[in-house]
Amino acid sequence: MGVGVYGDIQLHRAGQAEAFDAIGVRYNEAFPDKEGQLAAGGWLADSLPIGARVLDVGCGTGVPTCRQLVDAGLDVTGIDLSAGMLALARESVPEAEFHRADITAIGRLDRSLRLERFDGVTAFFSLLMLPRAEIPHALAIVRDLLVPDGWFTLGMVEADLDDFEMPFLGNTVRVSGYLRDDLRQVVEEAGFSVVKEDSYPYSPATFDAPPEEQLFLHCRRRH
Repeated sequence: MGVGVYGDIQLHRAGQAEAFDAIGVRYNEAFPDKEGQLAAGGWLADSLPIGARVLDVGCGTGVPTCRQLVDAGLDVTGIDLSAGMLALARESVPEAEFHRADITAIGRLDRSLRLERFDGVTAFFSLLMLPRAEIPHALAIVRDLLVPDGWFTLGMVEADLDDFEMPFLGNTVRVSGYLRDDLRQVVEEAGFSVVKEDSYPYSPATFDAPPEEQLFLHCRRRH
């Protein structure tokens, strides 16, 4: 990876983190009802034994997913780029372990994170914050972090977008997305079997975020 490309990635990540630092608790206020996310988290919890290790990629405030998984008896680690979001997560879910980390650089830059493999991984609306060119790489890292036959549940917004700049809760973020068949293909090509798929129309409780179609893919790591 060239220095210029790496610099661009650093700027991209810094901008995304600053936006979510500013958004803070307003995120949960704008998305108060998370039916699809809770259902997906419940699916993962039901697929794992008590005490299993789970990584939540882009954990945000820790609510609802880290809270839900801890309450289900799982050993939860959350990572996020936003220091502000992580501070809220540590308050909301003190039983979990949290790190400021970038999933696409976790093996190279985030050596303080325990990198033993996980039994399950969640990534709810975090990979959509990456350019499309980086999403397969992020999925490959998720696969490497899972035990053989480990479980992965992914939440994305259905949209044909690549690194699209948009206003969001008074800030500017860059988002990517896929149409559902394309998303399934990207996930399967990264080494996962999609065992279940759900979708939910969602209207945020604010005019600062548009209605969306949320997609949830429930997956298992292939050997």
